[in-house]
Amino acid sequence: MELIWAFDNLTPAAIIDILLVALVFYGLSFLFRGTQAIALLRGMLFLLLGLIALVSVFRLEALGWLLNNMLTVLVVAIPVIFQPELRRALERLGRGAIFQSRMAPEDLRIRIIDEIVQSAEKLSDRRHGALIVLQRNSNLDEYIRTGIALDSQVSHDLLLTIFWPKTELHDGAAIINHAGRLAAAACVLPLTASRNLPSPHMGTRHRAALGISEVSDALCVVVSEETGKIAITNGGRMVSRLDPDRLRTILNAFYGPDRRSSTPSLANLREWWQAFVARFQDRRKKT
Repeated sequence: MELIWAFDNLTPAAIIDILLVALVFYGLSFLFRGTQAIALLRGMLFLLLGLIALVSVFRLEALGWLLNNMLTVLVVAIPVIFQPELRRALERLGRGAIFQSRMAPEDLRIRIIDEIVQSAEKLSDRRHGALIVLQRNSNLDEYIRTGIALDSQVSHDLLLTIFWPKTELHDGAAIINHAGRLAAAACVLPLTASRNLPSPHMGTRHRAALGISEVSDALCVVVSEETGKIAITNGGRMVSRLDPDRLRTILNAFYGPDRRSSTPSLANLREWWQAFVARFQDRRKKT
């Protein structure tokens, strides 16, 4: 009955009002997209919805009182908790870059993929450990500042030099920023806190690769110093035992083509399918 009453009293002004509110929330989703705040906001939202459902179903007065007071506290606490993300979002708003992709042009990304694949193949053959981070939309400035600033063009020769064991920069990660530049080397990355690791004997380099993929949308290519095996992490998951062709396929699927296109091409879909098949074959080998 309430739903019928709502439709009967729906006026053009009310429709415009609803659309404006929806637009505000849609804009906020762009402001926070690619930041660490998304996971925290999602967790808070699920917790609040679960508690509200409990209060509504079981008529829990004490919990309802706590929720009412908690919502008032959250209005004050949220700007404090998300201060870094809000500041970056407002800076993007001031630059008019909310709806713009922060990634490098596609032709530059394709060249970067070629350089990474070449360097990963040679590093694997030489058993030289490496950690290469590809920034997408997430802000990685706090990790870039921990390393040695380079701001140079990406090339396989430079990557091979950085990860040569006798250089000062080999112990750490090389980060390629959203402009397609090698921003810094010897960067310190967060280690994964997950207990469900692909291998219990996973080293620090692989834990860092998983860690950066858990707190951001960055891709991370890692070469094992002990075995020379190549792996890639994305979204807190690792695909290992990669050869250069499979590495190129996955990088093309997640970094090369423009994934935000509303009409993906057949080539894009084929690359996504190849990446899925590669991940499935890797899981079959483990089992």
